[in-house]
Amino acid sequence: MSFLKNFFGSEETPKQQESKINWELLTDVDQLGEIIFNSNEKPAVIFKHSTRCSVSRMALKQFENEFNLGEEVTPYFLDLLNYREISNEIANRFNVYHESPQILLIKDGKSVYDASHSDIDAGDLSDKL
Repeated sequence: MSFLKNFFGSEETPKQQESKINWELLTDVDQLGEIIFNSNEKPAVIFKHSTRCSVSRMALKQFENEFNLGEEVTPYFLDLLNYREISNEIANRFNVYHESPQILLIKDGKSVYDASHSDIDAGDLSDKL
């Protein structure tokens, strides 16, 4: 069974696994207001992840391996299966179509960049800063 878990991924969040990204867990819709406000001083990145999807797991691992923005952004991790209502509110507030996996860059209260699936790229994100 561990072979399948390694191949398809697990339901663990990045905080439970080793990651060089210091993720903030996005677990309350009220955090979106904080993200919008704080993005005026420091951009935020939201990674929307489906913990049961192998494509999402692969995109997350690739992004984490390539990420080198350190203190330039505040990274938020959203577990879509447990917090779907937050994902819906992200789509409404930032006027983006919901996808999974998906990454958004929030600057000055707006989504200035979003990508999904194989288009998620830490280098592209860095270029948008």
